[in-house]
Amino acid sequence: MEVGKLGFGMMRLPVKGGDPEQIDFETLNGMVDAFLAASFNYFDTSYLYHNGKSEEAVRRAVVERYPRDSFYVATKFPPFILEREEQVEEIFARQLQNLGVDYVDYYLIHNVQTVFYDGVDGKGGILKSAHVFDHLKGWKASGKARHIGISFHSSPELLDRVLTEHPEIEFVQLAVNYIDWDSEIVQARACYETVRRHARQVIIMEPVKGGGLAALPEAAEQVLKQAAPERSVVSWAFRFLASLDGVITTLSGMSTPEQMADNIRTMQDCTPLSETERKALDEAIRLYRNSGPVSLKTLEQYRGLTYHGLSATALLENYSISQIQPNPSFTDDMNYIRNSVAERRHVDIDDDAAFPEETVRLPDGTDGTPLLREAEGWLRKHHF
Repeated sequence: MEVGKLGFGMMRLPVKGGDPEQIDFETLNGMVDAFLAASFNYFDTSYLYHNGKSEEAVRRAVVERYPRDSFYVATKFPPFILEREEQVEEIFARQLQNLGVDYVDYYLIHNVQTVFYDGVDGKGGILKSAHVFDHLKGWKASGKARHIGISFHSSPELLDRVLTEHPEIEFVQLAVNYIDWDSEIVQARACYETVRRHARQVIIMEPVKGGGLAALPEAAEQVLKQAAPERSVVSWAFRFLASLDGVITTLSGMSTPEQMADNIRTMQDCTPLSETERKALDEAIRLYRNSGPVSLKTLEQYRGLTYHGLSATALLENYSISQIQPNPSFTDDMNYIRNSVAERRHVDIDDDAAFPEETVRLPDGTDGTPLLREAEGWLRKHHF
């Protein structure tokens, strides 16, 4: 059975009363039924989504309601809660129990990044000290994990090294969308190209950037509507990705039947963008980026400058884009600032002593420090 090109990301499920632990199973079951009826079959969850209730939701809405050979289940090992190696097998066994399965089709190490792989000091993180990759290979050898991979939130340089050091990795789950594609800090294009250069496959996450590309600034939305009045704004995000090769599936975290229906329509006829449509999207991207608190004109004034060892434009871009997301303090971007600091400076982002007062002068001689201080301070406060 081939993996469907749309994957159901089980991290933004319908809930009751705004409580992430109170899954609305009546709504969810209907969404699962529609998803499978449309010949899509990949369900992506993790140990911690919905405060630890997402794997159970997959069991109740999918595993207990459909034959095991009619769907694929993916889940992830959580290095961010790991303290010692003895926990590794305990967590994996608990995940199988949560899901109600004997094996996982696609099993990933969640959020592989500089801090977990190399450690802040560069001498080795928890993934190495707890030998997590060795356990991963063992689960595949035993048949409890049919395919093994990683989800990744760091630099293409680290990704290149991880894939070189771990040939057992079959696929990488990456945040890829038309905003992050050329982002200076997320570097989605470079990460995707790194995976393909290593001849590994890709699972795409965050195609709509956590919902941020579902509600564009009015001017940007009008550009897309004029180019293709019959298509939804969200469909542009999926069609931008349609020309990429080596993609197993594209995940979408869907919360409502309406979102599910729109994504199904799009992915059943997901043609790549035409040259004319790509030009329209480029203009929409420009308007989107310019709608944040740091305009493109302002950003250019900081080109080539650094602040506390990091690219000034990367900091400002990361900050500005975060501010126009549905939930600014909970976006995929927040993964990257911590890793950039650890990778480039080998310091902890929470260590105030590592961020002393520093003055940055713009090319015209004016003091550019206040905006950088604001951006860096916000990013440090909200990182994860």
